Amino acid sequence: MERRARTFQGALALLLGGVLITGCAASGDGSATSADRSAGKGGPAGGRQPAPGAPSAAPGQREDGASEVEDGTAREEAAPDYLSTFALDVDTASYGYARRTLGDGQLPSAGTVRPEEFVNSFRQGYEQPKGNGFSVNVDGARPGAGAADWSLVRVGLSTRAASDTGERPPAALTFVVDISGSMAEPGRLDLAKTSLGILADELRDDDSVSLVTFSGEAETRLPMTRLRGNRTKIRDAVEAMEPADSTNVAAGVERGYDEAAEGHREGATNRVVLLSDALANTGETDADAILGRIGDAREEYGITLFGVGVGSDYGDALMERLTNKGDGNTTYIADEAQARKVFVDQLPAHVELRARDAKAQVEFDRETVEQFELVGYEDRKVADEDFRDDGVDGGEVGPGHTVTALYAVRLREGASGHVATATVRWLDPRTRKAHEETGSVETGAIGGKLWDGAGARLQVTAVAAYFADTLRGGDLPGTPPLGTLASRARKLASSTEDSSVAKLATAIEQADRIRNGGSDEPPADGGEGEIG
Repeated sequence: MERRARTFQGALALLLGGVLITGCAASGDGSATSADRSAGKGGPAGGRQPAPGAPSAAPGQREDGASEVEDGTAREEAAPDYLSTFALDVDTASYGYARRTLGDGQLPSAGTVRPEEFVNSFRQGYEQPKGNGFSVNVDGARPGAGAADWSLVRVGLSTRAASDTGERPPAALTFVVDISGSMAEPGRLDLAKTSLGILADELRDDDSVSLVTFSGEAETRLPMTRLRGNRTKIRDAVEAMEPADSTNVAAGVERGYDEAAEGHREGATNRVVLLSDALANTGETDADAILGRIGDAREEYGITLFGVGVGSDYGDALMERLTNKGDGNTTYIADEAQARKVFVDQLPAHVELRARDAKAQVEFDRETVEQFELVGYEDRKVADEDFRDDGVDGGEVGPGHTVTALYAVRLREGASGHVATATVRWLDPRTRKAHEETGSVETGAIGGKLWDGAGARLQVTAVAAYFADTLRGGDLPGTPPLGTLASRARKLASSTEDSSVAKLATAIEQADRIRNGGSDEPPADGGEGEIG
């Protein structure tokens, strides 16, 4: 059955399979998009749509007047203005590319900044589920300082980490590598070759790989080959890659999916891994058209797409769109340290999936909530009524991944009690059976001070979100100046002893200097490049 992928799109998207935050207003969730705010639409001052003040529906009745179904297939639902629905996203490429751009002495383009990918680049410390599903964690705090009547509410979803014993299904990975002329720049094809060489040492004997390259046209360099006894052969094929001419991404992706289908292994995790700067200039350059040509293989064999972006010039929009619609995720690498983190620490352990077509829906309580705004996820919106339609695309999530959604929430004056219920729905990757898990939060859990009382990980989440929102010119309530934000990040780096938070502080300092007319040298430390 052909999928009806009706996911709403807002911001630009990035690349492959392995996170922006301002206004999930699909079907009216009580928020307004950034475009609406700038155009003066969607509600009161600041553009944030107030939640209607109408009373709740009578027991046993939905807002549309229909009777509640009691057989477990449906539940009483709030009016659409109180729902926020989106597909899960574990991408981190936007943050990695922003750090690269800042290190080069420039501010990233606002269209490439996706706050959810900044937030999801950092450890959150959520409790993990005991089974193969999700845990749902909801907390929050008040940022104060100009946003005294607002709280930040964090919805955190987490999957169980991969087994320490390395037990997982075998992987069948098809690498599609860009060898166009633009990839000759240092930090592109050379980094891709290094990355694949590293991975050849890390994959198991029962894993398989194939190699496709593309420039003006695509070529299969290595059909699907088991690692056992063939590691030298695989390394030789990788080392033989040299830059050529134009960039025909469509030809590469299409050939890659053909090879993945040809070498498909039952019971294995079958994935296409695209390494490219995504600067398509030959053949089909539209992501939807490209994915349409490989749709049958994607659907029939369950092949997912993982994107690894490289290069100082990077085709953000094409890569994001490809992976979002290709049932995968994306990351960005700028140097060998990042490549090693992705291809050694993360990819071998994350080739297995924990969930397919995962979506989240947050239902706010009309009695306590006056306004709310989701930070990011514009290009991952899902219509509220499609939350339980399993034919509508969601996100693919692997072991040990966390997904965080941050909301700015204004409570009604004097309100007390229930604030919101968050539900995550996903399909088991093997059985395709649907599962759900929920969590909720009360006013007492979001009323503390963010900077003086909240946990360090919630503060890191807030810093990352505020930083991203500032880079793209947003107006998230309680946003500190960049200098203050950098100081908070430095303090958090010290208290958590987390090097990734120290790198976040460096990036904020670089942005502050550039904005004030200064320049910056490329950072000496390695980037994050996390899958999730």
